[in-house]
Amino acid sequence: MFLKRISRAWARAELAAAAALAVAITGLILTNVVTRAMNNSIFWIDELAIYAMIWMAFLAASASLAHRDAISVTFLKEVLPAPAARWIDIFVDVVVLGFALAMVHFCWRWFDPIDFARAGFDVIAFQGATFNFIYSEPTMTISVSKVWVWMVMPLFALGATLHAVANLVARLSGAETAEAIPLPGDRP
Repeated sequence: MFLKRISRAWARAELAAAAALAVAITGLILTNVVTRAMNNSIFWIDELAIYAMIWMAFLAASASLAHRDAISVTFLKEVLPAPAARWIDIFVDVVVLGFALAMVHFCWRWFDPIDFARAGFDVIAFQGATFNFIYSEPTMTISVSKVWVWMVMPLFALGATLHAVANLVARLSGAETAEAIPLPGDRP
């Protein structure tokens, strides 16, 4: 199924990015430990590590939706007959899709790209017209706009929507036994 292949490819990219961020976080924290031990700490490393962890968590969470690896309570599903359990699975897929679509909607309202474009991508004009300061709020120590940190939210929302639609279509079509998505570095 074409949609499932796209979802799997996107999930692989999400997992690869999350793995790279995990390595970066480790490097940042170790650098911070070493520089603090030498009484020469680099003050912005903590903030950068936190932002990298946020991105890592959202990317991995989206990929877990493609895998259907999120934590779940399966007691009810295990005691029900197969047709009823299938309907519970469909219901869960619909709820996940609803959540993902709600995230897309809220990100659209939060980032407000239409009004930002109407303002000619002028941050000051956009803020004056909408009282939305998303594009100008700076980070505390690395002095970049927080919008770059928050960009993970629409990325998560779109990835989650893609995975939820692919999962629901696969479940409804009976093709839900798709192969697992390999982790970066796994051998085929």
